Amino acid sequence: VLSTGVMKSKPDELSTSESAEESASPASPSLGRRLWQSQRENIRILAIALVIAIFLRIFIAEPRFIPSNSMEPTLHVGDRLLVDKVSTRLHPPHMGDIIVFQPPPQLQEYGYRGDQAFIKRVVAVPGQTVTVTGQRVYVDGVPQTEPYIQAPPTYEMVPVRVPSGGVFVLGDNRNDSNDSHVWGILPQANIVGRALIRFWPPEQWRWL
Repeated sequence: VLSTGVMKSKPDELSTSESAEESASPASPSLGRRLWQSQRENIRILAIALVIAIFLRIFIAEPRFIPSNSMEPTLHVGDRLLVDKVSTRLHPPHMGDIIVFQPPPQLQEYGYRGDQAFIKRVVAVPGQTVTVTGQRVYVDGVPQTEPYIQAPPTYEMVPVRVPSGGVFVLGDNRNDSNDSHVWGILPQANIVGRALIRFWPPEQWRWL
């Protein structure tokens, strides 16, 4: 039955009468408080996601951008990679691993910043001897099969023994790479991580 009298609204009813609004307004939260309450859960989720993202970037993995042609034809300028930062903490790098690293002291002496990143392939590990002669790379006297290189190296390099705590790295673009054949042994302490996936461009996605 529709009544023409003024009906007092129940607490769970929405009323349009001024008297009801006035009586309800002191008990109602402010607009700002209501907005904060409605968005608080979203803000909490975003904060947790941000903390996880920062944690993952610092300790687990991070994206990297290829700025030079030193790793062609495997990697090209503009490629984007996901770098695994865990495996190199658990065990030393292996021959053939593609690693990202900070410049060693001998490069920093020539003006490279300590926070810059290089990317090369591990050719020899501690205890091994590497040499380059006759357009071939030899490790412990064994010629290496390297289908991934741009072209055979045109330079010669005397035998170099890799000490404990170091690795010998070369770019796949052997004749256009600033690597261990130029500046020597890379300390393992400078390694940021191992290149895991090329995710950009999408059509060239692959495990490395």
